[in-house]
Amino acid sequence: MKSKKNNLKEFLQVKNITDDSADLYFYGDIVADYWDSWNETDQYPEQIISFLNEIGDRNLNVYINSPGGNVFAGIAIYNMLKRHKGYKTVYIDGIAASIASVISMCGDRIVCPSNAYFMIHKPLLSTYGNANDFREIAETLDKLEEGILNIYKTKLQEGVELETIKKMVDEETWLTGEDAVKYFNIEVSDRVNVVAKCDSDYIDKFTKTPKDLISIKIDDKEIEIKQDIEHEKEMLLLELDLI
Repeated sequence: MKSKKNNLKEFLQVKNITDDSADLYFYGDIVADYWDSWNETDQYPEQIISFLNEIGDRNLNVYINSPGGNVFAGIAIYNMLKRHKGYKTVYIDGIAASIASVISMCGDRIVCPSNAYFMIHKPLLSTYGNANDFREIAETLDKLEEGILNIYKTKLQEGVELETIKKMVDEETWLTGEDAVKYFNIEVSDRVNVVAKCDSDYIDKFTKTPKDLISIKIDDKEIEIKQDIEHEKEMLLLELDLI
């Protein structure tokens, strides 16, 4: 049986569906399907389809704290949410990075705290094969990037050229809420004291991750190591008591 980490399970299982609105959380990785998910916070297209079928045409509050994930799955999710007939408000709680930033573009209204993060970069794919395979993959990546840029284009501030965004995508650009509003139609909300933690290995794959996000992961790892040591001590003491 598949094992999953489950830090926010109880929180995320509360869908908060009312007569006229529903809440949807992206607080983990974006994955292709159930079998690619290792955490209850991960989201995938089939799960989103079921959720949208359940809520009908209700207005939708979308909460994002995700480093992204599978590009194809993310674009599919964006299109599903974009077609949803209810009014969509997107809240970037901590991080909307990579394909999660694309998903955020589905909102009729996008709200981002001044110290939350919005990251855009070139799409990535991992593969193996010969030279022909890699040339084909490169063409696919170029087409994916073109599609992603077209999605960003729908939310550009007046006067911002798409070529500017393309350059930012080429360089892996991290924006705070205060920065993002200069380029995208995003509403900046008050600074939050603590940016929501994003428990994902994707953070380690980026080349320009802000230092404060890296420090959060280091602190969490240290806590995990200490907890493991304490657990081993408890088990050793228990064994000694049984001797």
